[in-house]
Formats: sequence, structure tokens, C-alpha cells
Amino acid sequence: MSRLITKVGSFFLDTLYNTQLQKLNTIFEDNHLIAVNKPSGMLVQGDKTGDLCLIDYTKEYIKETYNKPGNIFCGCIHRIDRPVSGLVLMAKTSKALERMNKIFSQREVQKTYWALVDKKPMNIKDTLTHYIIKNEQQNKVKAYNKPTPNALQAVLEYELIKQLGTQYILEVKPHTGRPHQIRSQLAAIGCTIVGDVKYGSPAPLADAAIGLHAKELRFIHPVKNEEVYIDAKVPKLFL
Repeated sequence: MSRLITKVGSFFLDTLYNTQLQKLNTIFEDNHLIAVNKPSGMLVQGDKTGDLCLIDYTKEYIKETYNKPGNIFCGCIHRIDRPVSGLVLMAKTSKALERMNKIFSQREVQKTYWALVDKKPMNIKDTLTHYIIKNEQQNKVKAYNKPTPNALQAVLEYELIKQLGTQYILEVKPHTGRPHQIRSQLAAIGCTIVGDVKYGSPAPLADAAIGLHAKELRFIHPVKNEEVYIDAKVPKLFL
């Protein structure tokens, strides 16, 4: 009986794995970098849950597409939260990973997100500065208006770009890369992201997603020294 359960479980996992692999939406690729439009609900990098993650699927995609034997290198340059959809950039070589890590650490990357919120912000456009502290046990951060001991400064700018019925789309450009920065900073001004119950949304979305999408990246290519612009198509939630 246990063998049967094991076989059924293995078949289910293989089917799920192949289904996700077929859905992998690659939006940029060269010999050094690969960018994927991640669906909400998928981890970027493995964690204690043991769930398959975007890195796993991308490695398998590279292996199958280019018929590569052995271990596949796929370096995580940056991450977005599990319930967030959108653009994730990964490195196909250790040299590209090292150089892109430096580019990100020096904030030489322009990131653009779209956030769907329930409330219209007081200002059509603004720059927000908060000081955030993360609660590791709750995996949640709190944004303070004034400098606070052990807090990290978080800065972003936003602009209201569209109204969808009773909801609003904000274009957000973070200047810093703090944990849950956009989610906590928008919640701090009363503009909680749709479906983000962790930060005050009244109800979750059916698929456990939240209304936050990593839409664009602009940077100078680490090897070719050319400007790169990548745009990730928004999900139906924003249309």
C-alpha cells in the first residue's frame, strides 16, 4: 500500500513539475542572463517548505532546451515574494552572477512594479520614506515614519496611473530593496495591496496571489555593456 501511495505521489509531482515547466514564461535570454515572468504562488528560491521553485524550473528548462548534461548553473540575482507575480532575473554563469550582484548592490538597476490597491492615495504621486523592522517569526515588517533603532530606511516613489472600478493601479519605483518594502510602505499610507491580508487587506484572492507585479527592469548588461530593458506582461488582475 505504501509503495502505491509513493508511486501515486511521485506521478502527481512529476505531472505538476512538467505542467509548471511548460508554463515557464521566459521573456529575456542570452548566454549570460535569463529572465522569467514568474506566476504568483511560486517560490523564487527553495525554502523550508521543500516546494519546487523558479530556480529548479529554470535549470530544467536550460537543460532540456540546450540538451546540457550534468549540473546546470542558475544563479539567483534577486527575489520577489511568493504571492507576487512578475519579472525575475537569473544568471546563467558565475561571472554574470557576480557582476549582476554588484550592479544590484550599487543600486544601478531601475525596478518598476505595478500595485493594485483598494484605496486612492492622498497624492497622485509622491515619494515615501519609512524605517522598517522585520519580525522574522511572523515574516512581516512594520514601517515607521521616523528613524527607529535597528530599522532600515526604505524609499520608494509611486504614481497613480489608472482606476479599475473601486480599485487603483499605482506604478511604483523602489529606491531601496528592503523585505516587503512596497507592501508595508503602501499599507502605511492606507493603500493596502489587494489580497495582501498580511498587511491589512480585508480578503485574500482566490489563488493566494496579491495585487503586486514586478513589471520592468533597466540596467547595463554585465558583459555586453549595453542597456537592457525587460518588461513582464501583467496578469489579468490588472486588466
